[in-house]
Amino acid sequence: MSLGNHLFEARKKRGLSQEEVAGKLGVSRQTISKWETDETLPDIQQSKRLAVLYGLSLDELVEFDMDVKEIQEAIDRTSEDVTNKIDWTKAWSKKYPILVQYQKEVEVDFYASQLDSLLHDLEKKYGYNELDSFLVLKDILAVVWKRGK
Repeated sequence: MSLGNHLFEARKKRGLSQEEVAGKLGVSRQTISKWETDETLPDIQQSKRLAVLYGLSLDELVEFDMDVKEIQEAIDRTSEDVTNKIDWTKAWSKKYPILVQYQKEVEVDFYASQLDSLLHDLEKKYGYNELDSFLVLKDILAVVWKRGK
């Protein structure tokens, strides 16, 4: 999604017209239209005022990767029953073929027993249930991955 589309979506979410935004910022309606169609860009002062008007931080205003928000909304709308029916390995292996390939190469039982031990340790030491322990371990793996980059 372009910055202009993001500005349009942010304005619509606040229920404001281009005229209302223009009036509050002291610019023409055409200026708002040009921002929303990516013809021109608001300067930093105008961007700050837009962020306040739209109830966003400046970072949120200029961060126009709506795909992430759309994915989060889809996750939030998905019931647990549907989630349990999804073969996540198959779904993700289309993007990451290693998820199918490794099963033929890696000693899965060895790593599974190591991870199982870590999961049980989290359950015992912190009183987490099985799912919470899994999520914590997954999150710790993400931290390790990010540190390595």
